[in-house]
Amino acid sequence: MEYTIDLQKFYCDPYPDLAIIQSIAPVVYVPQLDAALITRRSDIFKQEKRVDLFSSCQPDGLMVQLMGENMMRKDGAEHQEARQKIFPSLSPRTVKQVWRAEFERSTRVVIEGLKKKKAFDLVRDFAMPVSGAALVAITGLRQMTPGQMDKVSQAMIDGCSNYLGTPSVTQACDVATADIDAHIALMVPELTDSPDTSVLSVLIQAGQSLANIKANIKLVISGGQNEPRDAIAGTAAALLMQRNALAKVLHSGDWGQAFMEYARWMSPIGMSPRRISQDCIVLGHDFKKNDKVFFMFGAANRDPAVFATPETYDIDRNTGPAIPFGSGPHFCAGAAVSRVLIAEVALPQLFKAFPDLELVDHVKWGGWAFRGPVSVKVSRGPS
Repeated sequence: MEYTIDLQKFYCDPYPDLAIIQSIAPVVYVPQLDAALITRRSDIFKQEKRVDLFSSCQPDGLMVQLMGENMMRKDGAEHQEARQKIFPSLSPRTVKQVWRAEFERSTRVVIEGLKKKKAFDLVRDFAMPVSGAALVAITGLRQMTPGQMDKVSQAMIDGCSNYLGTPSVTQACDVATADIDAHIALMVPELTDSPDTSVLSVLIQAGQSLANIKANIKLVISGGQNEPRDAIAGTAAALLMQRNALAKVLHSGDWGQAFMEYARWMSPIGMSPRRISQDCIVLGHDFKKNDKVFFMFGAANRDPAVFATPETYDIDRNTGPAIPFGSGPHFCAGAAVSRVLIAEVALPQLFKAFPDLELVDHVKWGGWAFRGPVSVKVSRGPS
């Protein structure tokens, strides 16, 4: 089966097309993406684990070309070994014992700055510096500013989803990766002499090659900035759009539920690419070796066979079946970081400091491989 999309409309709102694709067949080829899309939740949950057929090893893929071969582009034992090397920095214990205090401190600094303003943008003025500061600490690239971190992350995300091959996007990504390499070089001597729990330090201590270190630092930056940034601002926007939901969360204190329902409703990670390792027939589709496949998490998390009224942000929903972080061996390594930063620090601090926030404009959204609000303009109380 084949389905044609308008890439501009797909960027603005992929969900109408994804709903149609989901209804057509388990696997649908989209020529504009040159990929077969798997969109149904049950299919993704099962097939993502079949790494023998759906390989993450993509030597010709955009991510490898632009960022180097990181752990997300490895399978089996190689992937597990790479995850184990980085785990000491991103483990739930490290997040709780080390990074949470850092998140709280840097978030307070951002909020103090916002107290001087009557109106601001939750994406640009709150979520971006909060997630950027967190990532500066976690990566160990302490000579970067949060703004620089956001800029290089966005350039890499744009590069990795540049399926049209726009030269200016590739060039911006190349500039960003060179900037990251320079910051890594600045910090390697210091962290070699004085190790800590940052990703760069942990990988140095694990004896990783410089090429592996660079590739995996870029991986952490590419996912560790835009996803929490978008989820912080997006969850806040969803709650401000539904005041009853906000009242419930303020009463219960269950910011984790608010975040997880947002991650289902407007999946920050909308897609994960794979390469077919051999000719095969799966879900009735005739795959050829090296075909591109996209697991569409955004579609799976709105699968009407699993979720009632999936297009609605529902704070009372059971989000257990959702797979916003994936469901296979490539489950997001930064999930624990995201939960603590977003649900335990950023959102509670934001609404405690500004209990009278109001939206002053329609929320603008963008993206399909990675999706979130473009801007969330708010004011502190009635105008």
